[in-house]
Amino acid sequence: MPIIVRARTKKFFFEMSKNEPTLEKIIMTRLTRLNALVSGLVTGVIFGLIIFIATNWLLLKGGDPVGPHLALLGQFFLGYTVSFGGSLVGLLYGFVTGFILGYAVAVLYNFFLRLRHSE
Repeated sequence: MPIIVRARTKKFFFEMSKNEPTLEKIIMTRLTRLNALVSGLVTGVIFGLIIFIATNWLLLKGGDPVGPHLALLGQFFLGYTVSFGGSLVGLLYGFVTGFILGYAVAVLYNFFLRLRHSE
């Protein structure tokens, strides 16, 4: 069975009939809605790991006042300190904060996508 390869030339693009999908329809089929749960989980894991790694990095680095700027997170995250135990608390708080943020962004994205293309 021979394989037919269609060359993309200017003539080919001008020969498109009206019943073929328009560019807007093609783009709409390519747009996908975001899965809010997955988006929240991924963002939560990333935020949690950032706080966990930053805290432990400062602990390993050492110094007289260990991480005074990062210690300010204790004002928002109750129980957080610049210590190994505090890094675990920060991991939990970072995950929860990131999950809420990622979930909200995905829900808003899907909402505005529905508004834009509600025909």
